[in-house]
Amino acid sequence: MKILIAMLIVLVIVLVGLAVLGILDRSADRAEWDRLAALQPDHPRVFDERMVADLPEPARRYFTHAIRPGTPLRPVVEIEMTGQFSLGTREDPRYQPMTARQVLAAPEGFVWAMKTTGGLPVAGSDSGRWTRFRIFGLIPVARAGGDADHARSAFGRFVSEAVIWSPAAVLPGPGVTWAQVDDNTARVTVSRGDLSQAVDLTVDCEGRPQVVSFQRWTNANPEKAYRSQPFGAVVSDIREVGGYSLPFHVEAGNMFGSDDYFPFFIAEVTQIRFPEVQP
Repeated sequence: MKILIAMLIVLVIVLVGLAVLGILDRSADRAEWDRLAALQPDHPRVFDERMVADLPEPARRYFTHAIRPGTPLRPVVEIEMTGQFSLGTREDPRYQPMTARQVLAAPEGFVWAMKTTGGLPVAGSDSGRWTRFRIFGLIPVARAGGDADHARSAFGRFVSEAVIWSPAAVLPGPGVTWAQVDDNTARVTVSRGDLSQAVDLTVDCEGRPQVVSFQRWTNANPEKAYRSQPFGAVVSDIREVGGYSLPFHVEAGNMFGSDDYFPFFIAEVTQIRFPEVQP
């Protein structure tokens, strides 16, 4: 009986500890979200096509399609989405329905808070600082971050997503340069501190984005070793939101462009907002 009581006490202590950890994680999510949202300029410039007149033609085509002249340039964007997220492999995807919300403030950071709604419920968040996911909101199944590898990997993610959802964040300027790859593809390179990421964007004849691809620093491989690997997304369903024309359907995955490509992320955007700084 004493052994049973001791085991129950230990179990209660572990559960309380996990619950407290979850509360602290969610508090960190909210604090980082608020920090990034507050980076929105309170007196933004407005878009003028002369801002992109000297860019390579595919990049110029992209911006003149993506941003209507006179639109306030708000680089911070909030996104809500549903879709499917794979918890398996290319051979056994085990896609789960998911819902997620995200704040994106390239090149400063992002928070992506996701929960699955099928099978064992998995919930948690990715950010430029951490990856934290739990089963039943309690049991950790992934916990990483706070090192150079994670920071480099995350930087690649939110730069590429800025090309998809935040064209104002990748306009030419300090730390942002564009170069031509071919008639329909341009390459943006974004640098911040010691981090730098090149992302290729392919557009159609009207400037609508079709493919976003890059070499991502990742350990998503059988060896679980960090290295550069092709990553990419196919985007579609372009809609106008607040003067911006943005994709509402995204399929993305590792080993993009190869026979091993696996789109583990399939999303349907339900809402896009450009938060304004509160006085």
